[in-house]
Order: sequence, then C-alpha cells, then structure tokens
Amino acid sequence: MKLHNISINNLRRRKAKMAFLTIGLMVGIATIVTLVTLTRSMSSDIERKMDEFGANILVTPQSNGLAMNYGGINLGGVTFDQREILEEDLAKIKTIRNSKNISAIAPKVLGGIKVGAHDVLLVGVNFDSELKMKQWWQIFGDTPKNDKEVLLGSDASKVLNASSGDSIKIKDETFKVAGVLDQTGSQDDSLVFVSLRKAQKLLGKEGKISLVEVAALCSGCPIAHMVTQIAEKLPDAKVSAIQQVVEGRLKALDQFRHFSYAMAGVVVFIGSLIVFITMMGSVNERTTEIGVFRAIGFRRSHIMRIILLEAALVSLLAGFLGYAVGMGGAKLALPFMAESKNAHLIWESTVAFASIGLALTMGLLASLYPALHASKMDPTEALRAL
Repeated sequence: MKLHNISINNLRRRKAKMAFLTIGLMVGIATIVTLVTLTRSMSSDIERKMDEFGANILVTPQSNGLAMNYGGINLGGVTFDQREILEEDLAKIKTIRNSKNISAIAPKVLGGIKVGAHDVLLVGVNFDSELKMKQWWQIFGDTPKNDKEVLLGSDASKVLNASSGDSIKIKDETFKVAGVLDQTGSQDDSLVFVSLRKAQKLLGKEGKISLVEVAALCSGCPIAHMVTQIAEKLPDAKVSAIQQVVEGRLKALDQFRHFSYAMAGVVVFIGSLIVFITMMGSVNERTTEIGVFRAIGFRRSHIMRIILLEAALVSLLAGFLGYAVGMGGAKLALPFMAESKNAHLIWESTVAFASIGLALTMGLLASLYPALHASKMDPTEALRAL
C-alpha cells in the first residue's frame, strides 16, 4: 500500500477530527485574508479619495505684511498691495523631478473690490482646475463659462441679495451669476469667483498670481521633496506643505494595518496550536497502528511522511476554503468600513497563493513534532496495547 493511500484512509476514518482541524485552520486563514484584503482595499480607497481632497502644497509670495486666511488656511502674509507671483513662472512647477505626482495646479488672484455698497473679496480662478481641486463643491446653478459670469459663495449670495440667474455690477460691468455655492463652512462662502483673466484685469494685476494651490495628495507622494523642488524653481515664493489634511487618515490606516498584523499573528498562533493538539491526539490514538507499521518494516521517515501528508492535505483544503470565506467576509465588511460607498474590493492572486501557502506552512510546522514523536515510537511498546 502506498503512503498517500494510508494518509487518505486515515482522514476518511477520522472525519470528525479532520473536519474540526479543517474548520479551525480555515477560520484562521479566512480572518487573515479578510483583514489583509480590507486593509488594502481601504488603502486604495483612501488614496483615490486623497486625489479628490484638495491642495496639500501652497505657494505664496514672500511677504512681511499682515496675514489673512483663505479656506481656514494661513496664506503667509497675502495682502492686496504686495507684489504677486508672476504667472509665467507657474510653468516651472511642472518641471520639477516629481511632476508626475502633481494632479492639479490651481492659481488664484485675490483683491478687494466694491459690489454695490459692499466690500467683497474677489477671487480669480481657473474653474477647470478649481473644480478638480475642490470636488466637494456643490453648485446651485451652473459653473461660469465665460468672463462675464461669476460664482458666488453662499454668504456672498445673501449679502449681495443675488442668486443664480441674477446680475451684479463690478466696476460698471454687468456680470451674470451663473451659480451659487452650497454652504462649505470655509472662507469660500464669502467670496466672489470670476475667471482668472477677468479678475486680473479688474484688479489691475495682469500676469500676476496671489497664490497657487497644488494637489499632490496620494499615498507615497514625496510631499517634503516636492516642496523643496518647487521652492528651488520659485526662489521668491514661499512654499509650504499642508500636512494635516492627510495625516489623520494615514495615521488611522496605519493603526488599522498594525492591528491587522497583530490579529494575524494571534490567529496564526491559535491555528498552529489547534493543528498541534489535534495531530498530537491523533498520534496518541494511533499508537497501535503506528506500532504495527513499524513492526512490518516501515521506517521512521515513512511514519513521518504519513503524518505530514495528512496535515498537508487538510491544510491545503483549509487554505482554499479560508481564502474563499475571507474574501466573502471582506466583500460584506468593506461597505461598512470604507469612507466611499463606491469602494472596490481588491482581488489579488498573491493573497490567494499566500493564504494557501500560509495554511500549508502552519499545518506542516505544527505537525512536525507529532510526526517526530510518532516516528520515534518503540514498536514493542506500541504492540503491548494489542
């Protein structure tokens, strides 16, 4: 009789214990697969959301003037009467070594202006870049399509008593209100937005930029290096990183990842313990059987191969089932844990092979001592139980 036939027959005769062993290993592998897959899927979702989150590099003129705030961000001394960045210099930002990590560049020109009897802060923007940078904006109406249309913040709309479709006058020019921003809770609520070219003309700042927001929000982007590279290209500007917009999310994700690794370690230990106890019990129950095998000429290596082959077969089955159950669990849990409702589950062949390999490794290592114990069994002592 071949050794693998003996192993298979042993598994068939002890169905209950082998089922318990398979389920124990399967639960361990499924837990690890679920945690790893959730971590990777959530990381991918956060990376994708980071690209939509806004700017994390700010370029402003060097100044000793009084500071002001824009969107809750300190702009480092932007005032209306100071010198601005030259618009022609913005092209240099795209020449930095890490330019591939830049997803959007949004230049702005700022200036105080009269609208009727009210003083407002006029902001000239490139609306395509601005909307890409601020995908959380909700606009009632439409986005300005030409130089004669404006976008009002929610508070500015109330103060100026103008809504979508109305007209306002700026420096004797009539502008149509294309849309009104929904409440954002930021400085944007009190601003009047027009096209960059028109704002430069109205404010007398042709070819000048008050500040530039750069979006490079992606996991692994070398933000600090990019700040240095931009500063080298624009020596007369102040370049700063807005780290806090990503630190919270990345820290939470790192904590979850560390928790996953810790849980995986505990699960591996418990799974190995289950295999060890089950295989050790199986060896003790089969003392007579092993003694007969040794008495009829089976070598120690043969006994070890029988025990390890049984463990390998059970481990392979547990690995396949654990991967399937783990991916199913991750698919069910992801909508509740991811920040985006459209988060996608990541299917990776490496996880499948790793789960099967881990199950096989756990099973064989945990069965090694029982196999050695069985191979060293004295046949005469074993046969006394007959």
